[in-house]
Amino acid sequence: MSKNLNYRQNPNFPNRYISPEKLFFYLQQDFSDYIFEVGKSYLGKPIYKMTLGTGNVRVLAWSQMHGNESNATHAMLDLLEIFKFQPDLKEKLFSLITLDFIFMLNPDGSEKWTRRNALDIDMNRDFLKLSSKEFSILKNIAENGNYSYGLNLHEQRTIFTTDGEHPATLSFLAPSVNAQREINETRKIAMAVIVKIYENLKTVIPNQIARYSDEFYPTSVGDNFSKMGLPTILFEGGHFINDYNRINTRKYYTLALYESLNAIAALKGSTENWEEYQKIPENRETHYDIIYRNVKLNTDFECILDIAVQYREELREGDDEISFIPIVMEVGDVGIKKGWKEIDCTGRTFLSERKFPKLDAEVDFTIE
Repeated sequence: MSKNLNYRQNPNFPNRYISPEKLFFYLQQDFSDYIFEVGKSYLGKPIYKMTLGTGNVRVLAWSQMHGNESNATHAMLDLLEIFKFQPDLKEKLFSLITLDFIFMLNPDGSEKWTRRNALDIDMNRDFLKLSSKEFSILKNIAENGNYSYGLNLHEQRTIFTTDGEHPATLSFLAPSVNAQREINETRKIAMAVIVKIYENLKTVIPNQIARYSDEFYPTSVGDNFSKMGLPTILFEGGHFINDYNRINTRKYYTLALYESLNAIAALKGSTENWEEYQKIPENRETHYDIIYRNVKLNTDFECILDIAVQYREELREGDDEISFIPIVMEVGDVGIKKGWKEIDCTGRTFLSERKFPKLDAEVDFTIE
């Protein structure tokens, strides 16, 4: 299907960071007929739902439940841009489905580029307590909207691969409904959609699509929507080599969102080929961003070790793009893991004000 889709990036949103105010202005200016406010965040920011289509199959999707996961918002914005230039694809798709897309469910967290909301609540673990004002809005819509499918749109860390070598740029999950990971009809319906996405994208992005672990989380959103009988598909946008701003991930995420909607339009609740889901490789946690190998410390005894580093993403005040801060995650023998970048420090000098690198602290050493 994707071969019919000519990908375009929405030029209004070039950065990984999306300012809520900029998003709201754009939606109000360009799509006022399709959006309406469904509630407000804890800090009073509007939360918008866009409705597209007239089809009988109703789909609910939501982005940025975690504020520092913008790829799904980008994917929807890019799709809107693509449809501007390919209205025939839009008309065909939305004659078969109706899509309700909630933009930026966590605008307070999105503004500050934090996972949690303004009260430090992780909405993805708030299904039962309903402590967050924002998640209650989504739950109410999901329970009363007579939806056939839910799309739970997220991003994952750079640590995951499909096979120990290739990054898991996209991962999908049909969430479990109980601790036994029973495969019931609801899960099969979600699995069938994921199989279609995988079949249509595996040659476009070979070896970089995985299955997310289906461990059951009793308080999580996807698991509970599935348990409720709403076939829910988890999307996770991940790493692409040398692409920390996730420009390539954004593109493939957009294609995957389009493929999911097409699959839903075609399947209409069918479980066709769901068994193929188990053949998709499962996420493996194998990588750090950087590993310094064979570092000789300035100690009074022989001490040679590895230092593993992971970037922490931060939005600094006044910036319109995120920064990547290298943080020491592991010191010692990191032989079982790999780095997206590996630096062999054999015969080189470790320069630092302290003798040992400090765990969970910003990198303050150089290698010469």
